[in-house]
Amino acid sequence: MRETILVLDFGSQYTQLIARRVRELGVYSEIKPFTTPLEEIREISPKALILSGGPSSVWDEDSPTVDPGIFELGIPVLGICYGMQLTTKLLGGKVERSEEREYGPATLEITDGDDLFYNVPEESGVWMSHGDRVLELPPGFKSIALSGNSPAAAMKDVNRRIWGTQFHPEVVHTKYGKEILSNFVIGIAGCDGSWTPRSFVETAISDIREKVGGSKVVCGLSGGVDSAVAAVIIQHAIPDQLYCIFVDTGLLRDKEAEEVVASFRDMGLNLIHVDAGERFLKRLEDVTDPEKKRKIIGEEFVNVFEEEASRIEGAEFLAQGTLYPDVIESVSVKGPSATIKSHHNVGGLPEKMNLKLVEPLRELFKDEVRAVGAELGVPPEILGRHPFPGPGLAIRIMGEITEERLRVLRHADRIFIAELRSNGIYDDIWQAFTVFVPVKTVGVMGDERTYESVVALRAVTSLDGMTASWARIPYDILEKISVRIINEVRGVNRVVYDISTKPPSTIEWE
Repeated sequence: MRETILVLDFGSQYTQLIARRVRELGVYSEIKPFTTPLEEIREISPKALILSGGPSSVWDEDSPTVDPGIFELGIPVLGICYGMQLTTKLLGGKVERSEEREYGPATLEITDGDDLFYNVPEESGVWMSHGDRVLELPPGFKSIALSGNSPAAAMKDVNRRIWGTQFHPEVVHTKYGKEILSNFVIGIAGCDGSWTPRSFVETAISDIREKVGGSKVVCGLSGGVDSAVAAVIIQHAIPDQLYCIFVDTGLLRDKEAEEVVASFRDMGLNLIHVDAGERFLKRLEDVTDPEKKRKIIGEEFVNVFEEEASRIEGAEFLAQGTLYPDVIESVSVKGPSATIKSHHNVGGLPEKMNLKLVEPLRELFKDEVRAVGAELGVPPEILGRHPFPGPGLAIRIMGEITEERLRVLRHADRIFIAELRSNGIYDDIWQAFTVFVPVKTVGVMGDERTYESVVALRAVTSLDGMTASWARIPYDILEKISVRIINEVRGVNRVVYDISTKPPSTIEWE
C-alpha cells in the first residue's frame, strides 16, 4: 500500500508547497480541505497528518477547525503556524493575539534537538507569518524552540506524537526546512521515501488494468505533455484497448495540428484525427466572456467526443491528462473559496458524456508528469513542450474571436517561440505565448500614421504552475522579437511584455 502524508488545508498560500516538499522526499502527499470528515481520513489511512497555516485567527468568528479526533488516530501530527495555534486551542492551551506581528525572517533558537530538529543547528533562520502566538502550551506539551517574539516557536507532545511549528518549514526562506520536514516524514512518521516515477508508473498501470478490465478507452490528445503521458501510460497498461482522439478545434498554434498528428503516430498510438475547427468557431461567434468561452469549448469538446466514441464499440472510459493543479484551481480545497477559472478537463464531463473517467495523472504536478514521461520513454520534444491550455488560442484573444485575430495571434506567436528557440532559452522558460489585446494604438510606419492592434508577450518561469515569475528575457532578444512582430505581422504596431507574477495574476490572461 502506498505511504501517504495527508495535508489538511486551512487556506495558506503555502499549502501546495507543503505537499511538494513532502513529495520531494519521495513520499506521496495529498491535500484535503480542513472540512474532511474524520471517517474519510481513517479510510485514507495516512502515515501522518500535517495541518497547514492559514489567514485566519483561532479567535475569529467561524474560524476553520477540525475534528479533535484527528489527534486520537495514533499517527504523527505536525501543525504549521495556524495549524500549531489550532492544535494548542483544541488541546487545552492558550493562544493570544500578539501586539507585534512576526512576519518575515526570524532567528530560531532550538532548545530540544531530538526528533523534529535532529541534526539542525541550534540557531538558524526561519520564515514567520503570524499575528497570534501560543501563550500557554496544552497539557503534556513542551517548548522545543523559541524566537524573538515566540517563546514557543515549536512544541511537541511525544506521548501523543504531536508536533507544532510557529514558522513555515516548507518555504525556502527557512534554511533547514527540508531537513525539518524530512525528520517528521521519514524520522518520526517512518516513511521509507520510495515513491518514485517508476513506482508511480507500476501502480498506475496496475490501477488502470483493474479499473478498465476488458473495456475500451478513448483518450483526448491535445498535443501537450499531459495528455501524451496519460495516453502512453494507458497504452502500457492496455495496448489493444486504447483509442486516441485528437480534436483540431481551429484554436491551435500555427501548424500544431500537423505536428501533433505526426508525433503521436510515430509513437505508435492508435490515433483518430477530427477536424472540428468550423464547429468551434461558429459556437464562439460574438462570445467575449472568458468563462463562457471555456464552457462552450468544453461542451463542444464533449459533443465531438460523444460522436467519435459512439463509433467505437465497447468504449466505456474517457482518459484525460488532468493534473493536480487543475484539480486544486477548479475544485477549491479551501472550502467556500472562489473558483479561479474552469478547466475544460475538470468537472462536468461525466455528466454530459456516457463515459467513465480515467485520469492517471490527477495526483501529479507538471514536473512530476515530465519525470513519469521520461520513465515511459516519451520523446524529449514532447516532454519539453510548453503547457498549452485546452481552450487554446480562444483564451489568448481578449474579447471576440475572429479569423483575423487568430491569424494575427498565430503569426506573432510563431515569431515569439522561434526566437526563444533560436536564442537557446526556450527550455529555460516554463511557458511562453502571445496575447491579442483588443485595443488599437497610434503608431508611425514609413512617415504614415497607423492605428493598429497590440500584442502582449507572456513568458514565465515556474516549477509546477501553481506559482510563477515573469521570465527575465534579455532586452536585446525582446527588442528583436518586438521588431519582427511589428514588421512582419500585418495589423500590429505595438508589442508589450507582461511582468506580472502568479499570484496575484494567473499565467494565462483569461
